[in-house]
Amino acid sequence: MSASVPDGAELTRWRTAARIAGEARELGVRLARPGALRRDVAEAIERHIRSQGAEPAFPANLSRNVEAAHYTPDEADTARFETGDLVKVDVGAHLDGAVADTADTVEVGGGRRQAHLIAAVHEAVAAGIRAVRADGPVDDVSRAIASAIRARGLNPVRDLTGHTIERYLLHAGKSIPNVPGLSDATFREGEIVAIEPFATNGEGRIANGPFGHILRFRRPPPADDAALAALYGRFRTLPFTARWATRPEERAALERGRRLLQTYPVFLERAGGLVAQAEHTIRVGPAGAEILTAAALPAADDG
Repeated sequence: MSASVPDGAELTRWRTAARIAGEARELGVRLARPGALRRDVAEAIERHIRSQGAEPAFPANLSRNVEAAHYTPDEADTARFETGDLVKVDVGAHLDGAVADTADTVEVGGGRRQAHLIAAVHEAVAAGIRAVRADGPVDDVSRAIASAIRARGLNPVRDLTGHTIERYLLHAGKSIPNVPGLSDATFREGEIVAIEPFATNGEGRIANGPFGHILRFRRPPPADDAALAALYGRFRTLPFTARWATRPEERAALERGRRLLQTYPVFLERAGGLVAQAEHTIRVGPAGAEILTAAALPAADDG
């Protein structure tokens, strides 16, 4: 079978990576407490993934409040979580390129001021997953996600989407919009897909913010640059952070290779609204979706 439709040992790797990613997501949710250093939480998530024999598929994203996505702490980050922060814990793990991507949202300190936002994305990810079927329209999933979010008087974020995943490709080309009418694609049996709703009390559109400390190789570096080639061999096409390049020669190589690197801005809700996210990686099965990252997201809340 093609790389986009794994089976056998490759599918086993995907399921294992997904289990590890789900555990790491739950760890991040538990650690996002008042006073905790954001950098410490990110590093604990990544350390857990490595302790289980996998590698992070991207730096642990810990975006807060109006930040929708794409913030990971750098090594100098001294920010601490504050009571009431709405934190998106977005985690990826991979085994030899078999990538799992999953997320949840937590209100730091256990308050319930934003319970409706969190409930909206839990309901939306569940509704979207129920709508997945082999040869079925992607638009059915988009409609289910948007309906669940709008039913709570909130807006889906239309600029952010779910996505298919292939080996060493986090975004493999097919998008799963969070609003209907934007895709005429269909699901293929066996595809690995991230279903990824975002809900907001804002406009539902994204603006680019500052650099979020996340990088990705656009193309392979010259083979004669040993340090840069070693970094490419380590990360391939997957996102990474300079926080993982700890040796001086690695930092110098990243500086030399700037033209080869894509940088990721933090995504901000354009109208300043709060944003919640939930995400599972699924496999499209003959009778619906198999949830691979199911180390259980909390049940939908009626808040």
